[in-house]
Amino acid sequence: MAKPPTSVGGSTLADILERVLDKGIVIAGDITVSIGDVELLSIRIRLLVASVDKAKEIGINWWESDPYLSTRAQELMMVNQKLLERVSNLEQELLLLKGAEDEKAALPKNRQTK
Repeated sequence: MAKPPTSVGGSTLADILERVLDKGIVIAGDITVSIGDVELLSIRIRLLVASVDKAKEIGINWWESDPYLSTRAQELMMVNQKLLERVSNLEQELLLLKGAEDEKAALPKNRQTK
């Protein structure tokens, strides 16, 4: 049984979607709301529709480091937080040690102990 002709020359929606994702499509636009010469609102819209492979090919991979989208990024954020806490603790310990050394140096020579 023959397919009925369509307006896209026999292509199905799946075929069109596959072509768009394979090649990518960019939609760009600017919206400005003004009263007289005073600009009240400016919106820049940039939309890229492409497959993940195509996006990576053109250098777009923000989802790999977005902590809300990547479990690896969440793991890295946790490790980073732990490291920051360790550094903070070490800095505090160094300050305490330096303070103790300063106090020891301020004591008269006969009161210093080894």
